[in-house]
Amino acid sequence: MDYQIRTLNALSPAIYTQLGEHYQVTDSCEKPDAILVRSASMHEKPLPDSVLCIARAGAGTNNIPIEACTQAGVCVFNTPGANANAVCEMVLAGLLLSCRDIVGGIEWTRTLKGQGDAVEKAVEKGKKAFVGPELRGKTLGVIGLGAIGVLVANAAVALGMHVVGYDPMISVEHAWKLTRGVERANSLDALMSACDFVTVHVPLSEKTRGMIGTRALSLCRRGVRILNFARGGLVDEAAILDALGDGRVAAYVTDFPSDALIGVEGVLCIPHLGASTPESEENCAVMAAAQTRDYLESGIIRNSVNLPEVDAAPVTKPRLFCIHENVPNVLGSITSAVAGFGLNISDLVNRSRGSIAVSVLDIDRIDGGTRDALLEKVRSIAGMKRVRLLGM
Repeated sequence: MDYQIRTLNALSPAIYTQLGEHYQVTDSCEKPDAILVRSASMHEKPLPDSVLCIARAGAGTNNIPIEACTQAGVCVFNTPGANANAVCEMVLAGLLLSCRDIVGGIEWTRTLKGQGDAVEKAVEKGKKAFVGPELRGKTLGVIGLGAIGVLVANAAVALGMHVVGYDPMISVEHAWKLTRGVERANSLDALMSACDFVTVHVPLSEKTRGMIGTRALSLCRRGVRILNFARGGLVDEAAILDALGDGRVAAYVTDFPSDALIGVEGVLCIPHLGASTPESEENCAVMAAAQTRDYLESGIIRNSVNLPEVDAAPVTKPRLFCIHENVPNVLGSITSAVAGFGLNISDLVNRSRGSIAVSVLDIDRIDGGTRDALLEKVRSIAGMKRVRLLGM
């Protein structure tokens, strides 16, 4: 079977290491089976009925209408961890930039051009205006201990910092990767009050929007430095500007510039460079393409932001793949429909996530005529959102 893939952004050619000869990739396909996207906003774009999945080459999915996709039975993937090292390196740079006025020092040094032998004397006289503290021995608070947060925490420990982490939803996998020296904070309030630096690494949602606001900043040590390489909306801009103005915050380093922040003393605006490395872009593209391939061919779901994980084996026999409401009797109706055609189920996986469920049924054998009738029967089940028969 051939699959049509539409790209909404230019992606690394590395996607073709995952997509073989049965995949046609274009930026203009009208009826794609899947969409690969990086930064393009999809909120105002119509979603073709043909689309089975959307893969975001990056961690954040704010540019994708998640709820509309869920209701349409469209699986949405992201690529957590693929850009983690790139972002971690930028956070480390941000820590250094927030301490010593490196940017200001470089800009001032440029003004010395043309002074000839007087440059050395001017440097020795003027450098005191740009001094700042070292990182070693200071306390860093890491909010969110996912793929990026864990790397940042471990790197900070290696730099001699004391690290406090807060993440009530930390996974077992990420917990195992943390250096033993990372201390656990029992609440966001406890973290904010204990640190000289705070860096945030959580998704943007209604729950997390503005989480670094007036109250959180009021708990901080005077002269704290705040870093935001996750999402701009996590930090309340009005609150951070007030805190900078009265000296509670010494510096704010953000990868998300805005008109209100640009040019403010104490604010370092970086033009969203966190994941902008060739390695990161390639990693994200490869991961997005692999997830798309596995989903289209076998119904395997990994790193979906709206559907449950389905760790099925690759297709070796006819596979009935169903996305449906997570309500009673739907799975029973599916199995009854299969049995009604005299078909045998050799394996079954049923997973749910909130109001949505996925049922995957491997069938020993099925002929072409029965195939169409079975699909029609299953699609008519109340609460059904998407039905496919793979492996045929």
